[in-house]
Amino acid sequence: MRKNLLSQHIHRISVTALALGSVICNDAFAQESAAQTRGVLETITVTAERREADITDVPVSASVLGNEYLEAIGTSGGDVRILASKVPSLNVESSNGRTFPRFYIRGYGNTDFSSFASQPVSLVYNDIVLENPALKGFPIFDLANVEVLRGPQGTLFGRNTPAGVVKFNSAKPVIGSSEGYVNLSTATYNTSNVEGAFNLPINDEWAARFSALYQHRDDFVDNVIQDANGNTVRNSDAFGGYDDSAARFQLLYEPSEGDFSALFNLHVRNIDDGTARLFRANIIEKGDNDLVPGFDPEEISIDGENTQSYTSVGGSARLQWDLNENYTLHSITGYESVTHYFTRGDVDAGFGASFAPPFGPGFIPFSVETAGGLDDHEQITQELRIESTLPTALNWQAGVFYFYEDVTDNSFTYDTLFGGDRTLQQSNQENTAWAIFGSLTYDVSDDLQLSGGLRYTYDDKDFTQSINSPAEFKAGGDESEVTWDLSAHYSLNDDVALYARIATGFRAPSFGSLSSTGDEITFADSETILSYETGIKTELFDRRARLNFNVYYYEVSDQQLTAVGGTSNQTALINADETTGQGFELDFEAYITENLFVTIGGSYNDTEINDPSLSVSGCGSDADGRLCNINDPLVIGPNGEETFSIDGNPLPQAAEWIGNATVRYEYPLTDGSQVYAFADFAYTSEVNFFLYESEEFESEGLFETGLRLGYNWGGGKYDAALFCRNCTDETRVTGAIDFNNRTGFVNDPRVIGAQFKASF
Repeated sequence: MRKNLLSQHIHRISVTALALGSVICNDAFAQESAAQTRGVLETITVTAERREADITDVPVSASVLGNEYLEAIGTSGGDVRILASKVPSLNVESSNGRTFPRFYIRGYGNTDFSSFASQPVSLVYNDIVLENPALKGFPIFDLANVEVLRGPQGTLFGRNTPAGVVKFNSAKPVIGSSEGYVNLSTATYNTSNVEGAFNLPINDEWAARFSALYQHRDDFVDNVIQDANGNTVRNSDAFGGYDDSAARFQLLYEPSEGDFSALFNLHVRNIDDGTARLFRANIIEKGDNDLVPGFDPEEISIDGENTQSYTSVGGSARLQWDLNENYTLHSITGYESVTHYFTRGDVDAGFGASFAPPFGPGFIPFSVETAGGLDDHEQITQELRIESTLPTALNWQAGVFYFYEDVTDNSFTYDTLFGGDRTLQQSNQENTAWAIFGSLTYDVSDDLQLSGGLRYTYDDKDFTQSINSPAEFKAGGDESEVTWDLSAHYSLNDDVALYARIATGFRAPSFGSLSSTGDEITFADSETILSYETGIKTELFDRRARLNFNVYYYEVSDQQLTAVGGTSNQTALINADETTGQGFELDFEAYITENLFVTIGGSYNDTEINDPSLSVSGCGSDADGRLCNINDPLVIGPNGEETFSIDGNPLPQAAEWIGNATVRYEYPLTDGSQVYAFADFAYTSEVNFFLYESEEFESEGLFETGLRLGYNWGGGKYDAALFCRNCTDETRVTGAIDFNNRTGFVNDPRVIGAQFKASF
């Protein structure tokens, strides 16, 4: 009954949104000439089908963020989390600061912070899948665009793609052209962002491109603690800073006449003296999710250490052979390695414990300080794919894919207050997977195209773990699955197309920590998804406006969930019998006038866990009882243990509503220069931090704004601007820890600065 009502609700919203889009367009353009040549939208190209195509011709819900927009939101030193809510149905968060991001599409993701955690959202950077979460934070710089492909992409892309794909495409070398740019910005907290690229034409067949990024922020959070005599000590500017740098070198071989081309890529990232996530004890009020009165985001009170450092290197070779005019062979080889990763934080997030005078925001029942990182990591991928471009109604792609990863993780538990003793837990996972895939497209007529794909995947994992001892616990297993998709794309006319898609996806089993009894390794079975989607794609008013809209519904069987925290600092892998998601997505962009460009995006995502037998631990307790007010039914176990049913709950970090908009206005001057204003807005509604629902561990909605006021001259070669990010200085809890106290961490503060870019 609930699903039917929601489906009807989505249908009504769909019709209303389409009507609203038409009204907006008609009102905006009623007085404009159809023959106007300025203000025409550029064609948006996506590679959702592993070949370039107009976004309106692809039967997939997709959004694209262009280079200009990425530059606007990235000049304040932000990391990959700046993508959160910038397109419909996309959320990105991290409990590890600038590393280890977790992606969610349509509310579907994984909150697990283990180094072995697979994610339903696949990150593909320059056609190389970055599987381990430690790889997924590679910075955003010198990109052509970012594509977000929503829904299962399990036929043509890598592995573990049941929720969708976020695809980064670097700007490529250009043969025969010396060009480049330098982009500099400085902002609050001595934040600096230095980015540049240089394209070097070697001859008429070779070109190279070198790109680099350096980001810095001073420490700006004071640590207020007590000394041995009980006196208050303020350690000014102790945390919050970072030095994050990355570089990429590309070499292109592309003869003007020939049947072979190659693109080579080398890249590196390094973080020095960074700050891990700042956990803050008892900043959430009991009984609601407000910050406690007097909370200051530039103060913290912790007695443990906080640090983060990271280094990764990688490379790829993308080769292409035109076998003849009808067939092309692609070889994509990738190597990625995290050579160093260490992050340490004070998890109890406060100063003192039950044996010491409480200090800071509230009482800390016991001390917890942990660290983790990768002792060793390498990933190897290889894909061979052949595609046809036949002058017939039928065309196809087929290929094989190989994946290998070897990861060794070190996890430490420290006891700073009692001399710094530590416990070491070391784990290793070796993962081998391979796949065979194929896809067909058939032009039934000039207006109707049908397509379908099939993929067979085999996945094998061997997992080993030990704790302060040479004794090892081992687990492992292999599994295979067939995934498929079917779609139809129908053009009503040159400007309006309808599409429908059914797709499946697969995620292999996952292994975790030792069980609470300490005698076996926990694991979660594989999960599968069946997804339905239908939508409309339009280009309106002589390509001065574009409106894409879709509705979807999916069912995940045996979804892997991570029960984080509870009554102890542990995670538990579990499977839910079924989870469902349904909603809609809207992308709209238009030139209202020649000089006024707007975009509007939004999504409604309703997720639900359906498993009456599934329950998890609730938040921890102190002398006054439980730390939070849990809204779920209490379940008493056979030995009196208390858990809470999560049947009917939404997925964690699944925002029901996401909205975004941008407005750019240009005012041309007589000398050919221009002044402009660019504003962007992003809204994320409330999310649960954990599988259970409580009054405290739920975020408030976050509304973030950005603004740029700039001057562009020299035919577009030079640009200077003033900007702000999080202009209204919204402070919200974006994540939490629930076992020790009401610990939370917050979003980035307001940043105000200036930027200058010179192109040559």
